[in-house]
Amino acid sequence: MKIAVESKTFKSYSSRNDLENAVGQYIVYRDVLKKVEPDRSLYLAVDLDAFDGIFSEPIAELLLENNRLNLIVFNEVIVTWIPSITIQ
Repeated sequence: MKIAVESKTFKSYSSRNDLENAVGQYIVYRDVLKKVEPDRSLYLAVDLDAFDGIFSEPIAELLLENNRLNLIVFNEVIVTWIPSITIQ
């Protein structure tokens, strides 16, 4: 399995805005990768603070429940790896 990882920080005044920007960019990258490297999966990497913060709010939980993104959580090392389910 080949992967690509986009790492994002959620440090601005609005974590919701950071989430919207990160997910929007993730979707663009995912669609481009699907076209140029269809065998590569894209992951969004966030630190543990972001995961415990914005990703524990209902809006982000909904994204994860609906398998909208693959997520890697790290705290100097990878803490959690959450792949979405790919439906063929």
